[in-house]
Amino acid sequence: MVAEETPDKQYYRIGEVSRITSLKPSVLRFWEAEFKELRPPKSRTGQRLYTRTDIELLLEIKRLLYGEKLTIDGARKRLATSKGHGQAGPPPRQDQALEEILHSVKCELELLKKQLQ
Repeated sequence: MVAEETPDKQYYRIGEVSRITSLKPSVLRFWEAEFKELRPPKSRTGQRLYTRTDIELLLEIKRLLYGEKLTIDGARKRLATSKGHGQAGPPPRQDQALEEILHSVKCELELLKKQLQ
């Protein structure tokens, strides 16, 4: 998740993203070549324009490479499996909450079914 003190803007330049992620601009450019999911558009002047989603992806890549010590190929595979068809699944906490809600709804349906019989 992007830090709370990050300005809420539509686009961020590479220097801002470098400060937010603590990654050198050269690393950001290299990762663009290595990870197809990371393709920030460029302005008319050629400046890369990153979104908050791009920053979150960069932080995830950083976690996989530096935190979990995966190779670039391993990080690519992990991103592909966690994203499915381009959409991330819910975070684990949210997934557990959804399971609890689903269980509650099933119980309510069973109760209603018994009342109708």
